[in-house]
Amino acid sequence: MAYIHHTTMTPTKLELLTGWLPAQGWYAGDGTPEPVKAGGFRLDDPAGEVGIEFMVVVDTAGPEPVAYLVSMSYRGAPLDGAPGDALIGTSEHGVLGTRWIYDGAQDPVVTAQVRALLRGEAAPQHQSRSDTPDPTVTVHRAGPGDGPGGGLGDAPDDGLDVRFTRVLRPAEAGEPPAGSVIAGWTWPDGTTARGVFLTVTRR
Repeated sequence: MAYIHHTTMTPTKLELLTGWLPAQGWYAGDGTPEPVKAGGFRLDDPAGEVGIEFMVVVDTAGPEPVAYLVSMSYRGAPLDGAPGDALIGTSEHGVLGTRWIYDGAQDPVVTAQVRALLRGEAAPQHQSRSDTPDPTVTVHRAGPGDGPGGGLGDAPDDGLDVRFTRVLRPAEAGEPPAGSVIAGWTWPDGTTARGVFLTVTRR
């Protein structure tokens, strides 16, 4: 299980995201964002090398708050072969030193663990506590014949597409889609919402 260090990061994650978010095609604002942390969870890297976090940030700069899912991987060295736009930034960690922070949607360790999560081979972890599962995150696995293109259990990793919900919206009432991960966040006024964070489908 990953160990969560309660220490400083310079610049902070939110400071990095303030500059990174406006450069993304899915960013819904039209100026400098004012992101606040609003929820999320983590996954463990079986090799123990890469930190994996799914952070919800709410941008409060506009007339209405907008919730974004930002998946981040934390590495002790640059990711070989990473696309040019994959790096969110670097930060000095108070314990671990320089960390290279990548967009998790473009990090193969992150996408592999999402597939493992949907197969029941990984468990969501609390965002800020070490060795603590997060029961508020619900995983709706796709069994044989379920979901688009059939179930996931017998599909190889290269036959599965992982999709990250960049702009979060509250889930509609009814049965969540097979092959999805549902989790929650808190709006600035203190109300809570839940929605689809991740989906995995056959290609």
